[in-house]
Amino acid sequence: MKPYRVFTSNFSVFILSLFILSFMVTANAGEAASKPELPKEKQTSLGLYVTAEEAYNKWHASPGEIKIFDVRTLEEYVFIGHAPMAWNIPLVYQTHEWDAENGRFAMLPNPDFLAQVKEVAQPTDTIMVMCRSGGRSAMAVNLLAEAGFTNVYNITDGFEGDKVKDPGSIYEGKRLRNGWKNSPVPWTYKVNTEQMKLANRQEVSAKAR
Repeated sequence: MKPYRVFTSNFSVFILSLFILSFMVTANAGEAASKPELPKEKQTSLGLYVTAEEAYNKWHASPGEIKIFDVRTLEEYVFIGHAPMAWNIPLVYQTHEWDAENGRFAMLPNPDFLAQVKEVAQPTDTIMVMCRSGGRSAMAVNLLAEAGFTNVYNITDGFEGDKVKDPGSIYEGKRLRNGWKNSPVPWTYKVNTEQMKLANRQEVSAKAR
């Protein structure tokens, strides 16, 4: 009877293993299905994503191992507020020239963006990048990926978050749905220039010509 008992025992372990594996696959599939697909403009070549709250929790757990970069303009960083641990390294700079076609003031790319990042981070560092709501930060992540950085996350809801989409609400069109500023995480208006990469605007304009 011993061979039969061994066979039965092994078969039971096999069935149990299949059950556990099936459960894990189903759970992961359910989790993936519960997360809406990111808008194309927020997707990156590295495919690494976190929300603002997740980014803070990861940084809080390992502050010496994770860097947070805010690639918004100087004006946004200073006047709208920012995460206290975030480096301000603008992807673009604000101009005072009105762009009538797009209905906004024109911006100039920061020609020193990659060089400024490399002053404070290595290609193997874990970096989390944020902008207003996840678009510019995705572009920044892609630039860093092309430069050899391998562990860079896009903070998909950014600092201000996504717009409220409810015509019946007084908050319609306001960025209050998510984002660092609307999450239970710290933010500040206090400026630490040692965490900012400032540029000479005239030099940036000259390089853009």
